[in-house]
Amino acid sequence: MENIKITDLFDLEHTIAADYLRSFTYPWEALKGISELIIALGKTLSPDEYDNPSENVWIHKTAKVFPSAYIGANCIIGAETEVRHCAFIRGSALVGNGCVVGNSVELKNVIIFDNVQTPHYNYVGDSILGYRSHMGAGSITSNVKSDKTNVVIKDNDTLIETGIKKIGAMLGDFVEVGCNSVLNPGTIVGRCSNIYPTSCVRGVIPPNSICKTGGEIVRKK
Repeated sequence: MENIKITDLFDLEHTIAADYLRSFTYPWEALKGISELIIALGKTLSPDEYDNPSENVWIHKTAKVFPSAYIGANCIIGAETEVRHCAFIRGSALVGNGCVVGNSVELKNVIIFDNVQTPHYNYVGDSILGYRSHMGAGSITSNVKSDKTNVVIKDNDTLIETGIKKIGAMLGDFVEVGCNSVLNPGTIVGRCSNIYPTSCVRGVIPPNSICKTGGEIVRKK
């Protein structure tokens, strides 16, 4: 099972969840405790740097949150992050520094590393997005299988039983997801890989790869 460990996908210097993530081997193992993590981290944040507008919601004073955005507990919004018009942060969302949560974007049970962009009409649930990853307009994570059974990670001929019903996508650092793509439950995209627009993606995409329309995967030159 190469290229799918937390240490393969993410530079942990770019999230305040670093110590928490180091306690796991695979990223989907970290999904269950995100809400509790946010509460624990929030209690350590300086009131000189973070506002606490409601219970278990912390927003950095340099973040820009549009009045029409909804931010539910438990949530941390990092420095210089922009939460735009009609964003819907349902809760259990740890959003890093310098991020964009765009218009009509929905977040739920996520760890968003620093400088991540989800700028237009994205749904991101039960997922982890690595440093400087970017989701094109309309791209979404699908986090529940149609038959409602536990998610299985498909890595070539290897099937990894997760024992978890809801897993969206794990995007490594510098991943680019094209517009209107769907990342099916349990998708893992390695560092510096690109997903073509309008793609339907599942399983493990190796690092430094291009996932083309129709599922063809080629290595970057």
